[in-house]
Amino acid sequence: MATILLQNLLIQVDEQLDRVSQEKNLLLIHNLKRIRKLLQGKYHGNPMHIAVIISNCLREERRILAAASMPVQGPLEKSLQNSVVSERQRNVEHKVSAIKNSAQMTDQDVKYLEDLQEEFDFRYKTIQSLEQSDKNSALIKQEMLALQAMLNTLDYKRKEVLSKIGRVIHEIDMLMSNMLTEELLDWKRRQQIACIGGPLHGGLDQLQNCFTLLAESLFQVRRQLEKLDELLTRLTYDGDPIPVQRPQLLEKVNFLLYNLFRNSFVVERQPCMPTHPQRPMVLKTLIQFTVKLRLLIKLPELNYQIRVKATIDKNVSTVSNRRFVLCGTHVKAMNMDESANGSLSVEFRHLQPKEMKSSAGSKGNEGPHMVTEELHSISFETQVCLYGLTINLETSSLPVVMISNVSQLPNAWASIIWYNLSTNDPQNLSFFNNPPAATLSQLLEVLSWQFSSYVGRGLNSEQLNMLAEKLMGQQVSYNDYQLSWAKFCKEHLPGKSFTFWVWLEAILDLIKKHILPLWIDGYVMGFVSKEKERILLKDKTPGTFLLRFSESNLGGITFTWVDQLENGDVTFHSVEPYNKGRLSALPFADILRDYKVIMADNVPENPLKYLYPDIPKDKAFGKHYSCQPNEVSKPSDGGGKGYVPSVFIPVSKILNDSTDPHSPSDLLPMSPSVYAVLREHLSPTVIETALSSPYSTD
Repeated sequence: MATILLQNLLIQVDEQLDRVSQEKNLLLIHNLKRIRKLLQGKYHGNPMHIAVIISNCLREERRILAAASMPVQGPLEKSLQNSVVSERQRNVEHKVSAIKNSAQMTDQDVKYLEDLQEEFDFRYKTIQSLEQSDKNSALIKQEMLALQAMLNTLDYKRKEVLSKIGRVIHEIDMLMSNMLTEELLDWKRRQQIACIGGPLHGGLDQLQNCFTLLAESLFQVRRQLEKLDELLTRLTYDGDPIPVQRPQLLEKVNFLLYNLFRNSFVVERQPCMPTHPQRPMVLKTLIQFTVKLRLLIKLPELNYQIRVKATIDKNVSTVSNRRFVLCGTHVKAMNMDESANGSLSVEFRHLQPKEMKSSAGSKGNEGPHMVTEELHSISFETQVCLYGLTINLETSSLPVVMISNVSQLPNAWASIIWYNLSTNDPQNLSFFNNPPAATLSQLLEVLSWQFSSYVGRGLNSEQLNMLAEKLMGQQVSYNDYQLSWAKFCKEHLPGKSFTFWVWLEAILDLIKKHILPLWIDGYVMGFVSKEKERILLKDKTPGTFLLRFSESNLGGITFTWVDQLENGDVTFHSVEPYNKGRLSALPFADILRDYKVIMADNVPENPLKYLYPDIPKDKAFGKHYSCQPNEVSKPSDGGGKGYVPSVFIPVSKILNDSTDPHSPSDLLPMSPSVYAVLREHLSPTVIETALSSPYSTD
């Protein structure tokens, strides 16, 4: 599928290129040719890679559009975008720039010191080469006094240079210990939030710029200290500050370089199966996944010089009895050619986790936790050899969940959500030994992200309140409530045979596969209780209806409309929920268009007139109909193949006697001509015996 999509994209680019060539738009022609060359050269052998990139871009576009329709930011998103963080980012960039300038200015001081010492050496050696008798002359004595003054200046300049170097080192140390460390931790936290559907994280390029400039400054200081060592070998004296201060400064510089490199080795994109780009950190055995790492210190000398090795559960005590190995290419070199922005990175695209057979003969998933609560870690190690330094680097992915069957994916994803919502600890693999409770307000925000990232539209406050009621019961306020992991994912809902998360995941799947356009347009209210539904509809025009998700059926959607009896009383009708099986046979928009009700002594009619609050049905759903309402082919003499064409018409029967049995289905195939006759000529009695469909109590 990815190959076909890439070929279609190239065809579209060629068509655009032909069009702009006729218009003689030279700039656009040049750009389109570059795009085509890049797509063919970089992604022809790996179309899944470009598919993942485009999927992520579309996901972010959907999130931005969804966020624009949501009036209020949640607490998590506010915390990620507060002004204090932005101010600190600007301060870091300003300080890094100031440090770089200071290091360059110190270079000039070292050069001046070198020139001054060369002049001193020349003049001193000139005097030393004179005969003893000449040294006693007044001119030579005057020169000796000048040399002493020059030596005093040298001593002062050496102390000054060492002091400036010390200040630069101190500024780098303070910046790394405080603001830069906080910036890196904030980026990692933003990455966690983005992985569970939140706003896509940025700022890594800015961090790379800061790390690179600091590394360049430290190496510059290191060269300055080496130059001072050279000057020391040519000239020293009593009280010389270089042999006393230089070793300490060099040790501090090396220490900072070690720390800077170790912090710069990060997982830029967490492990993810290309088949499930919106479910990162859930990996299936024997299925390839991708993961990308970056070294934030971008130096040309390191291009293709750093080889990274990937392992799983290295030196880590997991709560699982299962053990895994990584198959595929698990050693690759970092380079600056594969990334669009030229960063020093490496992407593993062909890793596969494989479960090792238990030596004890027991099943691997026998342990204190469910398989979907077992956390594992993928580690990456490498070694940097640069300018005489050898630095071992290691980093790890966020905890991943290993599954062996795709049916485990929903609960595995719930574990990933709960972990990354509740903690910023990157390696707490025993997290589910005692999972902490989550703040309900933050959890609701994350649940809204599941909808905005996965199906293109988040949840509004009314929809979130319904979910809160389902989780906690009716409360005055949900802001301070804590929800347990068990209540979210392990305990069945009251009176139901499934958990809250399984119910919600089934709705996500229903939207994604069957009603996505209607959901994105905002026409599916979805999360509304039966009680609230009746409050909303009771004062509306008869025929007003709304769409909501079933609370008692997994992955079901129903519609309820308001009607008025002859005595003026208001009544409500809810159709049996449609599940994915029935929606696979007939699009939901067509169901709403063609739906008919048979009542006693009446011909079939469509009771659905206005989508709540007052939108004409065809105006809301017209563009989603598979064909126009009256576009039905008429039967011909024998037809093309001797058959009369047929169409599915959803029909329900409202029974006067509530004890009458219900039919299991409300879809009846019939030809257009038969349907026309049914409407115009067939008596209600005959219709009632042929067509029936239940109403549910959902």
